[in-house]
Amino acid sequence: MKVTDSGQSPPVQPAVTVKTEKSSATQADPRKSSTASRSASDNAQRIQSLFARAGIGHNMILPDEAARQQAIKRRNDILALSRIKNLQAIMDVALSVSLTETSNEPVDPDWFYAFSRLAENIHSPAMQGLWGKIFAVEVSKPGAFSLRTLETLKVLTQRDAAMFSKAASLSCLRQGDTVPRLITGYHRKPGFWRLFGHRQPEGVNLAAYGLSYPDLLALIDMKLIFASEIESGELPVSESIKWRCGSDTFTVTPSGQGLAFVYYKFTSTGAELARLITRHSASAYVDALKQRLSQAFIIE
Repeated sequence: MKVTDSGQSPPVQPAVTVKTEKSSATQADPRKSSTASRSASDNAQRIQSLFARAGIGHNMILPDEAARQQAIKRRNDILALSRIKNLQAIMDVALSVSLTETSNEPVDPDWFYAFSRLAENIHSPAMQGLWGKIFAVEVSKPGAFSLRTLETLKVLTQRDAAMFSKAASLSCLRQGDTVPRLITGYHRKPGFWRLFGHRQPEGVNLAAYGLSYPDLLALIDMKLIFASEIESGELPVSESIKWRCGSDTFTVTPSGQGLAFVYYKFTSTGAELARLITRHSASAYVDALKQRLSQAFIIE
């Protein structure tokens, strides 16, 4: 079949206008861009300010040996003055601490020089306060704090101290003992509990009262708390045990045989530091602990 052209042009299609979206960069809110710019500028100023405290300036030009020696001397002078100011601040705190005890026994010279060597690098006012309290207590009672405790304290940050303060606030002291414990509950000995297929009672959830499991692991890593829960020996029936948790004092008496406390125990370093930490009220935790223990103990 032969196809012939009709001679008519095909209909003209209407022009299609294509809208192009502006890039997100051009649509960006100028206010957000301005805020980001200010944030970057603020961060840069903070960075330069912090390094200036260590004697380091931005784009320092050290063209020759004289300039380099001058920069080194300036940095050393700044650091030396900073260490002096740190020790002065700690001494001021120690002088402000009011203690009733006193001792004629001198502070061990090696302890003092170890203390001053570590304390001169403590810059945070909050941590300087803690170091000042330690020194005041050590003067009134030499041997109260070990060098191991000072080494541990040296690496604690303000956040670490706040975390430890929370743990100390939740801890309890047994009458006649100096080592705090984070009591989570109790267990029954196997012969009286598992024989009938019962599960051990659940403990108090410390995370519900501000001490999360990661916090607990961090304190364990800092050697302030022992690494695992401890089960006490079997408690004698009808023998009352007096506990002090913060400002609350109560007596616990086992109502049956085979009962044992379950707790996290502070290390010797943790126990030493706990004496200085400001504790906060933990009445909600104490109420929950009493309620849990009342299932197997007489609480008075």
